[in-house]
Amino acid sequence: MSKVLMIGGGAAGMMASIFAAEAGHEVHVFEQNEKLGKKLFITGKGRCNFTNNCPVEDLFKNVVTNPKFLYSAFYGFDSQQAIRFFEDLGVRTKTERGGRAFPASDHSSDIILAMERRMKALGVKIHLKSKVVSVGVLDGAVTGVTLENGAKISGDRVLVATGGISYPTTGATGDGYRFAEETGHTVTAPAPSLVPLVTEEDYIPKLQGLALKNVQLTVLDGRKKIFDEFGEMLFTHCGISGPLALSASAYAGKRLEKKPLQAQIDLKPALSEEQLDARLLRMFEEAKNRQFKNSLHGLFPAKLTPVMIALSAIPEEKKVNEISRQERRDFVHLIKAFPFTITGTGEYKEAIITRGGVSVREIDPKTMQSRRVSGLYFAGEVLDVDAVTGGYNLQIAWSTAYAAAHAF
Repeated sequence: MSKVLMIGGGAAGMMASIFAAEAGHEVHVFEQNEKLGKKLFITGKGRCNFTNNCPVEDLFKNVVTNPKFLYSAFYGFDSQQAIRFFEDLGVRTKTERGGRAFPASDHSSDIILAMERRMKALGVKIHLKSKVVSVGVLDGAVTGVTLENGAKISGDRVLVATGGISYPTTGATGDGYRFAEETGHTVTAPAPSLVPLVTEEDYIPKLQGLALKNVQLTVLDGRKKIFDEFGEMLFTHCGISGPLALSASAYAGKRLEKKPLQAQIDLKPALSEEQLDARLLRMFEEAKNRQFKNSLHGLFPAKLTPVMIALSAIPEEKKVNEISRQERRDFVHLIKAFPFTITGTGEYKEAIITRGGVSVREIDPKTMQSRRVSGLYFAGEVLDVDAVTGGYNLQIAWSTAYAAAHAF
C-alpha cells in the first residue's frame, strides 16, 4: 500500500481521501485553511447543489470544456453513485427542478461533516493550517511535498486538488497551477467562469434588481448561436446575473477575450410573434384612446416598461389608435428579441468556478495521473474542465477524485 498525500481538503481532496483510505492506503490531507470544505460550504448559496440527478449522457452535454476527457471518470463514478455515496454516509438528499441534487436539510455542512466523519473513521490524517508550497520530483517521479513551515513530507503518490481561483476568500490562490507548471505541465490560462456578465448599453443599469423568470436568453457570435436557453436571470448595476447569465458565461468567456458579443432576451417565449401581435392588438383595442406609454399595463414588470417604450420606435405620447401595423410589428420583435451587448465577465470574487487549468492532454483520463511525472495526480477544478451550473462541476470533482483514488 502507498503513502498518499492530498493537497487540498475541498470536494475532490476529501472524496479521494475516503476512497484511497478504503483501499488501505496511508492518507494525509493537507489543507491551508482552518477547516475542510470551505468553498463547499458556500456552494449553492450554502445549500450545496452537490450533483445533478441525470443520466450519465447528460453529464457530458453540460460540460463546456473537454467533455471527452471525462468519459472514463463519469462512467466510473456517475451522479447516481454520488447520490448513493452520500446517502450511505447518512445524508438524506432531494432532487429539485432541473435535476439539481441537494442535501434534504438544505445545509452544505451536512455534506462536509459526513465526509469528515468518514475520513476520521478510516484513519485519514487531516493536517489543517498546513500550506503546501512545492511538490518534490526526482527522476520523473514524485517524492512528496514541502510545507510552508519548511517540513518535507515524503510520499509515494501526490494528488493536487487545490481547486481554482474563484472565491479567493476561501483561500483559493491558484497554487495548483503553479505546482503543475513547476513540475513541467502546461496550464491553460485560468479565467473566471459561471460569473455575471458585463454589458454595454446604458439602459441595462436602469433595470438593476429586476429578476425575470421564464425567459429565453440567446448569445450570438456573429450569426452563430453559442448559447440559447430558457430560465431565470437578473439585471445588475453593470450587466446581467442569475442562472441563465452564469451558464452563458461558460460559453461566452473565451470569445469575450477577443470581441464583444450580441445577446437578446425573448421576454415572452411562450408566445409566437403572431400570438403576441394578436395580444397587443387586443390590448390596443381596449386602450385605443390612451397614449402608448399608458397602454401596456400588465405586459411587463413596472421597471421594464419605460425601457421598452424608449427602445421602441413609437413616441410615448402617441395615441394607440394612431400606431401603425409596422410600428406594432417592430414592437413585437423588440419583445421577442430585447437586445444588448456583452462586453466582458465579472471578477474571480463573483465567479463560481475557474475556467482553464492543467492541460488534459498531459493527464491520463482513466487514472488522473500525470503523463509527465509518475505518482502525481490532479483532480477537480484544477484541471482544464468546466461545466454549466446545476451540480455538474461538483460531479467532475467527485468523478475525477474517484478515478485518481482507484489508481493509487
